[in-house]
Amino acid sequence: MMEAAASGRENQKRRTRRHLLDAAARLLAQGRAVTLEDVAAEALVSRATVYRYFTSPEQLMSEVALDLAAPTPDALFAKDASTDPVARLEKVDAALDDMVYANENALRALMVTALQRKLNGEQVQVRQNRRTPLIEAALAPARKEFKPAQMAMLRKAMALVLGTESMLAFKDVLGLDEAETRRVKRWMIRALVDAARK
Repeated sequence: MMEAAASGRENQKRRTRRHLLDAAARLLAQGRAVTLEDVAAEALVSRATVYRYFTSPEQLMSEVALDLAAPTPDALFAKDASTDPVARLEKVDAALDDMVYANENALRALMVTALQRKLNGEQVQVRQNRRTPLIEAALAPARKEFKPAQMAMLRKAMALVLGTESMLAFKDVLGLDEAETRRVKRWMIRALVDAARK
């Protein structure tokens, strides 16, 4: 019961964050300079709500830019009738890699900000989860190939393989270039799908 309530609160935080990003994107599309107060008015929330999620207009604008650059499930799979989970996950990986490497400095800056806030004892808000909807869309056509528990485990494991944190580990810890990183990640995707099928 408490776990469901906690999950509900996290989902609400994600929805609020999404709502704020959408409001900022609408203001940008109108060609307006964006302040946190403007975003609050556009999103019909208090200024305090906006400040809980974004500490400055610069942080908000960085996230909006990344949000607009991130692939969406609908765009990525609109013309893809494939049902092969490996091929579809590799497609997600390639799209996310392109976005991550193109926006590496901005993503690193966002992570630094979040880590600094955590070290200062501040409550760090839930980050925008762009990868899970992509993973779910990639796996949806093959849902019957996996037991529900294995599908859930595969989704969680894939969230560690894809995205910014993965890039940092491959680049900063292992010292791998993009090409070698992609080869290793393709191997990981195949291995995880095979393990989930068993």
